[in-house]
Amino acid sequence: MSAEIFDQLRTIQQDIEAYPVGNAAELEAFRIRFLGSKNILKGLFAEIKNVPNDQKKAFGQLVNEVKQSAEQKFEALQESLSKAALQEQADSIDLTAPAIPLYNGSRHPVSITLNRITKIFERIGFTVAEEREIEDEWYNFGAMNTPEDHPARDMQDTYYLKDSKQYLLRTHTSSVQARMMTTTKPPIRIIAPGRVYRNETISARSHCQFHQVEGLYIAEKVSFADLKQTLYYFAREMYGPDTRIRLRPSFFPFTEPSAEMDVSCFICNAEGCNVCKHTGWVEIMGCGMVDPQVLTNCGIDADKYSGFAFGMGIERQAMMLYGIKDIRLLFENDLRFLDQFSAAY
Repeated sequence: MSAEIFDQLRTIQQDIEAYPVGNAAELEAFRIRFLGSKNILKGLFAEIKNVPNDQKKAFGQLVNEVKQSAEQKFEALQESLSKAALQEQADSIDLTAPAIPLYNGSRHPVSITLNRITKIFERIGFTVAEEREIEDEWYNFGAMNTPEDHPARDMQDTYYLKDSKQYLLRTHTSSVQARMMTTTKPPIRIIAPGRVYRNETISARSHCQFHQVEGLYIAEKVSFADLKQTLYYFAREMYGPDTRIRLRPSFFPFTEPSAEMDVSCFICNAEGCNVCKHTGWVEIMGCGMVDPQVLTNCGIDADKYSGFAFGMGIERQAMMLYGIKDIRLLFENDLRFLDQFSAAY
């Protein structure tokens, strides 16, 4: 009986060596026959009990050699067929065919507008300052002279972190100004662009997240005239050389005096349209002289230094520049909308 078993193993070894494999289907058939869960060697492993004790070692070695032979042939054939398939694929490539054109994306209108604003202020000496979006309440409110009972501190306007009354998502980039004033000695001349968050109902005109760019200039003998001339320069660079501006008295906790700035409508040349509500003027930002108490809060000598600050919403600028009527379009990432904008900036 043992001699027959040895003969069967030698026959299987010959079958393995002679088994023809020329494609993937034949390779799979080879695997199933010799290496599958029900391969022809499996039954022979159980026959070791019928082999005389003095031949068990030789039998076990031969069975393993036959199995290893099948495994080695399978791996070699698999690699060979894989290389042949890759070569066939490479040979099928038409190197003379025209290339598929790459899709050139366009910048987001908010990015275009922000880059345009940044370049204008960089030309007159302002540098970009960026800071964290999760902010300490003191930098967001306290340093900016916002009283503890101010409505802006209420949960309905501000996103506080869970179980925290100290940390929040910043509601304006004025917090960047506060951090710069507490860590930098005057003169300070910065713009602070970035994303801000407010707990507002999302509509065509407002969103719970948007972008701002705020400006700050602190030095000796800075006056309201410096503020007016800076913003006049910005308006003409941004909207055209014929743009006019006007400043209306307003109130902000961190500036005194404060003003709202309007520009002559660049859509209708101040003749009256839906954008300017037929007034000929479009409000674009708030501004004012930095309140001396804010300087004191941030460790700056208010008797020696003065300064001005301003801030505007970037989405609002983009909507006016491109005639966008719904702010939600700026956050939906619809390629049909975004493809309309040039990547020039």
